[in-house]
Amino acid sequence: MQESIAARTLVIAEAGVNHNGDLGMALRLVDVAADAGADFVKFQTFSAARLATAAARKADYQVATTGGDESQLAMLHRLELSAEAHAQIVARCRERSIGFLSTGFDIECVDFLIGLGIPLIKIPSGELTNLPYLRHVGALGLPTVLSTGMAELAEVAQAIAALEAAGLPRMLLTVLHCTTEYPAPYADVNLRAMQAMRAAFDVEVGYSDHTSGIEVAIAAVALGARVIEKHFTLDCDLPGPDHRASLPPEQLLAMVRAIRNVELALGSWDKRPSGAEVENRAVVRKSIVAARAIRAGEIFSIDNLTVKRPGTGVSPMRWDEILGQQATRDFIADELIFI
Repeated sequence: MQESIAARTLVIAEAGVNHNGDLGMALRLVDVAADAGADFVKFQTFSAARLATAAARKADYQVATTGGDESQLAMLHRLELSAEAHAQIVARCRERSIGFLSTGFDIECVDFLIGLGIPLIKIPSGELTNLPYLRHVGALGLPTVLSTGMAELAEVAQAIAALEAAGLPRMLLTVLHCTTEYPAPYADVNLRAMQAMRAAFDVEVGYSDHTSGIEVAIAAVALGARVIEKHFTLDCDLPGPDHRASLPPEQLLAMVRAIRNVELALGSWDKRPSGAEVENRAVVRKSIVAARAIRAGEIFSIDNLTVKRPGTGVSPMRWDEILGQQATRDFIADELIFI
């Protein structure tokens, strides 16, 4: 992706449909994401009629969280955001100095979001095999984030090829590992697949996290994720399909803080002491010292030399060099040996 985006881990707070179709809740979600220090708050933009047929069934987790009486289409209708709602959400994002993003689930929605000025396009896992959609997104030439839930490596390769063939430079693409289950069991995460995709496709990688808690997202940053996407909610007990698999506000804040700490800790590829460590060398390291009183002219040996703190004298790494030499003066016990 572009340097301005890839300079640090991009944290996307995924509001998704956790507004339950209520604009007031959507605006409060913006506030929570901004308070947590996320880079972006992301919603979902779709037309229910264009997204699903009347026969499309709910996923098992959606049945568990919203019941099986209504169809997926009916549920989606309840969760749509109007154009006016989008405009108000964008305005709130500007007020709170947090970036606005949304996932467009079809070509028309992507174009609508481009009109709102989104700086990057997020392709959801379900559209990874949607060739017309991929071609349209690729032709836009914007930084693009591709989620890969439910995908084989070969399918990811095909999606990347379609985006590139449509005109998207690979340097503008970030590929997210994802496990499409809500919540995703830890045993199913397979986080190393993120690194495998980086090696296979020479792209920036990240992680769209559906696990409970924050530790897997933090681990992904330590493994090189440049984008982290995580669902959050105002209250995990609210009705709706995704609340139970989302972070409450305080955990979102903790996750963002932890990610920033991990970024600081990762540092560079250089192995070198920090400034504080240089100061501590003299205290913690050792020097060659007299094990007992030594007379001038006496030969240095393992019987009259030892190694002790502080590290302000001759380094013990010169031990072999010092042994066998002649003392040029008297030394008292514990005195640093200088030659």
